[in-house]
Amino acid sequence: MKKYESVFILDVRLVDDEGKAFTKELTELLEGWGGSVEESTVMGRKQFAREINKRKAGLYLNFIFTLDADKVKDISTQFKHDERVLRDMTIVFDRPDDMIVAGDYNSDED
Repeated sequence: MKKYESVFILDVRLVDDEGKAFTKELTELLEGWGGSVEESTVMGRKQFAREINKRKAGLYLNFIFTLDADKVKDISTQFKHDERVLRDMTIVFDRPDDMIVAGDYNSDED
């Protein structure tokens, strides 16, 4: 199994619980396919540079998970007709383990 990262942009008008129900639904789906979610992050509501489906903002969710390669394409297919999902993207997760993430750098250690 490989490690992947998915970002979903949800319609803020159709999500009342800051994406908790969607996160649970996706987690159960991935586990049903034999995968596992390592990390899920609600990145918050963000304004778009250009409207998407007449929406000016969306709720961004980030997931890091492991799954068989042949099941990855089924993620987009599963949510293709879900009105809550404005956009989604899944990529292979290849971030180094020792990478400094924005906000994690502590300048006092130098």
